[in-house]
Amino acid sequence: MLFNSFDFAIFLPVVFTIYWLLQRGKLPFQNFFVVAASYVFYGWWDWRFLGLIFLSSIIDYFVAIGLQKKESPQSRKILLAITLVSNLGMLGFFKYFNFFIENFENAFHFFGQPIQISTLNIILPVGISFYTFQTLSYTIDVYRRKLEPTNDVIAFLAYVSFFPQLVAGPIERAQHLLPQFYQKRTFSYPLAIDGLRQILWGLFKKIVIADQAAVFVNDIFNQSAEMPGSMLVLGVIFFAFQIYGDFSGYSDIAIGTARLFGFSLMQNFAFPYFSRDIAEFWRRWHISLSTWFRDYLYIPLGGSKGSKWHQIRNTLIIFLVSGFWHGANWTFIVWGLINALYFIPLLLANRNRRHLDTAGSHRWIPGWKDAAKILLTFAMTCFAWIFFRANDLEQAFDYIGGIFSPSLFEIPKLEGAYAFTLLAFIGMEWYGRHSKYALEKIGLEWYKPIRLSFYLGLALFILLQSGEKQSFIYFQF
Repeated sequence: MLFNSFDFAIFLPVVFTIYWLLQRGKLPFQNFFVVAASYVFYGWWDWRFLGLIFLSSIIDYFVAIGLQKKESPQSRKILLAITLVSNLGMLGFFKYFNFFIENFENAFHFFGQPIQISTLNIILPVGISFYTFQTLSYTIDVYRRKLEPTNDVIAFLAYVSFFPQLVAGPIERAQHLLPQFYQKRTFSYPLAIDGLRQILWGLFKKIVIADQAAVFVNDIFNQSAEMPGSMLVLGVIFFAFQIYGDFSGYSDIAIGTARLFGFSLMQNFAFPYFSRDIAEFWRRWHISLSTWFRDYLYIPLGGSKGSKWHQIRNTLIIFLVSGFWHGANWTFIVWGLINALYFIPLLLANRNRRHLDTAGSHRWIPGWKDAAKILLTFAMTCFAWIFFRANDLEQAFDYIGGIFSPSLFEIPKLEGAYAFTLLAFIGMEWYGRHSKYALEKIGLEWYKPIRLSFYLGLALFILLQSGEKQSFIYFQF
């Protein structure tokens, strides 16, 4: 079920109404309804995969209880291995089986020993990368004795399957989200209104910014061989805003929807395109995934401690695994490698934590130094996005070759209406960059009729811009 669909427009108010009516009863009934609604939401896409998310949840539920009871280090390691093998095994089979088979065949062809192995027609369960990491973080935290396991199976099932963030994050930690299912929730009108504002902004990002950009991006990338270099540059810039509007828009809708039900989810994006270097970008982009890799992979490997070689090794591993997490394609691995190569010089120079504040603090416009750094970081990010968007490495390198050609200096055919909308969007994001989302505080001090007219106008603009439903990009991951 898509957030930008008519189905969800019916689903949300129905679930919202029943949920708060159940507030008068016992908490387990309300939590059970969350599980039921979440399974309906997930099963709307393909009910056959409900068993997969249930199996993953039950394995981690019982493994965590076993970890609490066992004192033997060997027994605890065996239980941890069970959850790692089962969860990563399911993820690996559905997401990477054909990738490994195809590359295994290619390796034999390269050495002159052609073989043929049949691949499988595997459907990738939507959101499997997200809920797998969410359940794994719970079990690993219990193993590390940072978290007491829950005996409330309904609360745990609700934590894993909570529908606002189930299929594309944020990837929540049990320490933050799970305790919220133990507490009685009471309806808060200000919290709900704030949630609706964030949903509105998320829909604007998705429908007005991302979906409109997708039309131009698909046309340019599909015909990249015939496009001048100037249009190829425009294509990757539009893709940068497409993927940002699409993914951060989903996160905004998810966080806002959770707030309607009395839940708090972590911030997943913090205006990443205003970053002044690539290290700051990765502190602001897909925060829930970046911090997951930091806590469960980078730090256990040694993090920034040890020799420079160990720091380089750990950085390469973290970015390559991050690229591979995004998809079974060499383009994602190269995308991760490029970002590692951007990051390593900052790490070696101890400049990777230089920009911990917000760009242009206490200024209406950034200073020229900040502006230059922001533009350079954005250009570097766009270059890496070429590999992320390309169908394969050949297209990516051809695309780059097309950019660095004499046609780069041709005047591109720019869609004026969309360009104006994009500039207005950037302005609103800049204005609201100190908030959790751009619309959070805009209009709060305005005269009420003006404020309501602004929100209604924004909603009407979204409706007028909506056309054919576009799936969210990160559903494929």
